Amino acid sequence: MYSMQNQHKTRVELSADALGHNIDAFNSILSGAKMMAVVKSNAYGHGLVETAKIAEKKGVAWFGVDNVDEGLALRRSGIKKPILILGYTLNSRLRDCVDNGLSFMAYNKETVKALGALKLKPLGAHPSKDKKAAYVHLKIETGTTRQGTAGKELVDLAKSLQKISGVIIEGASTHYANIEDTTDSSYAELQLQRFQENLENLKKIGIDPPWKHTACSAAAILYPETYFNLARVGIAMYGLWPSKETQAVAKREKRLIELRPALTWKTVIAQIKSVKKNTPVSYGLTEKVTRNAKLAVLPVGYWDGYDRRGLSQVGQVLVHGRRCKVVGRICMNMCVIDVTDVPRVKVEDEVVLLGKQGKECISAEDVAAKIGTINYEVVTRINPLLPRIVI
Repeated sequence: MYSMQNQHKTRVELSADALGHNIDAFNSILSGAKMMAVVKSNAYGHGLVETAKIAEKKGVAWFGVDNVDEGLALRRSGIKKPILILGYTLNSRLRDCVDNGLSFMAYNKETVKALGALKLKPLGAHPSKDKKAAYVHLKIETGTTRQGTAGKELVDLAKSLQKISGVIIEGASTHYANIEDTTDSSYAELQLQRFQENLENLKKIGIDPPWKHTACSAAAILYPETYFNLARVGIAMYGLWPSKETQAVAKREKRLIELRPALTWKTVIAQIKSVKKNTPVSYGLTEKVTRNAKLAVLPVGYWDGYDRRGLSQVGQVLVHGRRCKVVGRICMNMCVIDVTDVPRVKVEDEVVLLGKQGKECISAEDVAAKIGTINYEVVTRINPLLPRIVI
C-alpha cells in the first residue's frame, strides 16, 4: 500500500543499508587502498547529496564527480572530504576549484596556460587557507583514446605545471577501456604497464604524485594490482554489477562479492478503468487489448526517464507483487498498464518500476535488456528532478 505520508507520486528510494553494505564490501577487499566513491551524474541516478552523505559516514576517503557544479553542491551540503572532478573542467571554472578545494584532471596545455593566468600565490612548504592551491591530477592516456596524454607530451605538461606558483600535482590516473566487457584481461594488463611506464618517466623529472589510481569497479573486484593507493568505485557501489563478464570472472577467480542494489523507483496508480476487448490504448493506437481488461494509468513517462522507445508495449512493472505489462505507447508524463490479473487493485496503490516488491524484482539489467543498453544508463537516466528519499 502506498503510504499517504509520502507526498511524491513518483520517487526514487535509496537504501542506506544496501549502499553501506556495498561500501563495506569494497573496503574489505581493497588491501589498504583508499576508496573513492564515484557520485558523478547524480550518483548514477541515486541522488548526489543523499548518496555522498551516506558514503561519508561510511568513511570513504574521496568523492569523484563529473564537473565543478557537482563538486560545489557537495561542498554546500557540508562534504569536507577530498573531491576530484573526473570530467573536463572549463578554464573559466578553475578559480572555483581553487577557492573550494576541488581537485581536477589536467591533460592539455590550455589548462596549464589558464592556471598560469590565475597568478596564484606561492605555497611554500605547507599550503594554508590564505594560500589556496590548485590540486591537479594528471590523466594518463594508456589506450582508452579518451581524455588524457602520455609520453613526451605528459612529461612536458608536468614540467609546465611544476613552474606555476600555487599548483600541486596531487595525483595521476588512467582508465581501462576493456576491463568490463571481456573475460580476457590482456588489454587491461597492457594499459597497466603503460601507466607504470609513464609514472617512471615522471619520476625521472622528480614528480611522484602521492595519489595514484586506475581501478574502476570491475578492476577493484577482479585485479588487486590495479589498486595503487586509491580505487574509484562507481556502479558497483550502488549494488549493480559492471557487466555479466565481470561477474563471471569474479566467480571463476573466487572474487565474487555480494552486491545489494540500493535503488527502488516507485510511482502510484492514478486511475483504473475497465475496457472491452480490441480497445486501442494511448497515442497512435499502436496496441489494442486482447481481452476485456482492467487498465491502470500511471503518472510517469519518458520525462521521468521511463524509456518510450524500448518499453512501450513491452515494459513491465510490479503491482501487489505481480508483474503487469505496459500497454500502448509511453507518454511524456503518463503510461498505462494492464492490471486485470491483480486482485483488489485501487487508486494510489504503490507501483514499482525498478526494484523489488514482494517476491518479484524488476532489475536494472531487466530493463536494459529490453531497451538495448546497459544498467548504467537505466539508473542514470532517471530524471534528477524526481525526489530521492533515503530509507
